[in-house]
Amino acid sequence: MSSMKKVLPMSLLAFTISVGGAAARELQPDIINAASIASIGTEKSAPADPDPAVVRLQVLLDRAGASPGVIDGLSGDNVNKAVAGFEAMNKLPVDGRVDPDVASRLEDNAPIVESYVVSAEDAKGLVDRIPEDYGDKAKMQSLGYTSVAEKLSERFHMGIDLVNALNPASQFSPGDTVWVVNPGVARQGKVKRIEADRKAGQVLAYAGDGALLAVYPATIGSQDNPAPSGKHKVKGVAKMPVYRYDPKLNFKQGKNDRVLTIPKGPNGPVGTVWIDLTEPTYGIHGTPEPKLIDKVGSHGCVRLTNWDAEELAGMVKPGVLVDFVNRSAAAPK
Repeated sequence: MSSMKKVLPMSLLAFTISVGGAAARELQPDIINAASIASIGTEKSAPADPDPAVVRLQVLLDRAGASPGVIDGLSGDNVNKAVAGFEAMNKLPVDGRVDPDVASRLEDNAPIVESYVVSAEDAKGLVDRIPEDYGDKAKMQSLGYTSVAEKLSERFHMGIDLVNALNPASQFSPGDTVWVVNPGVARQGKVKRIEADRKAGQVLAYAGDGALLAVYPATIGSQDNPAPSGKHKVKGVAKMPVYRYDPKLNFKQGKNDRVLTIPKGPNGPVGTVWIDLTEPTYGIHGTPEPKLIDKVGSHGCVRLTNWDAEELAGMVKPGVLVDFVNRSAAAPK
């Protein structure tokens, strides 16, 4: 993959979200549940350590349909864009700041962190490892999760480091009670139009009346493999897709110079969902590396976290317009 330079909306370039400049507090469930997002300020540099208030903010944004991507307690571009997206969804001035109005609209009474009992089903379908080489991937039966912790991290939209920080002594065995965040239920609605904003690194989903239904951080192409331009349409949706690797049509991975069929699974090259576009070989899809969304380039497609791709797939049908733009602002047009 090639690195892709990220460009934030002008209103977001001057700051990143941080918590009062103070050292990050311990990541304990009760501390996260009691944290106040009203304490979140804006500074030119963000703390390097996860912060309970940022965990809370990320969960509340996720519940509201403004995805921050991976919930990890770390402030940064994807959190900033989610705040700006929430403001646009609620017809507020879009500046990406957690002001009192934004904070009051986001807050709800549901706990942020809750207990969860690991089931026997959670321990099924795991694989020992995921090889990097596509030839080795093609030899596998499936590209499942490598641990229960990884499976739970995706189910609850969390970074694996946050899962482990909340459960430092757990073996994640069936019957164990562990702590996870509650990101809420999947967004529902009928998407009429999608904007893939290359400059902002964001996907915006609109209803038929022009209302902004959901926003997602996204990797949209790269300098070496740019995304398509102009308007296209959704052709269809495939869940848990196999991936057909063709070096003559797409890109060359490693020394693989022949067509390969990569088995399905959340750790496959396109994750758990493929939203096929009318532009041949291009789609909107998931990823085996959610923490890298809008941090490294793609091979021309639109890449979301698996859970965001699944949510979007549930709201689209063939014929939905997909418009590739360079708008760099999370606001309806």
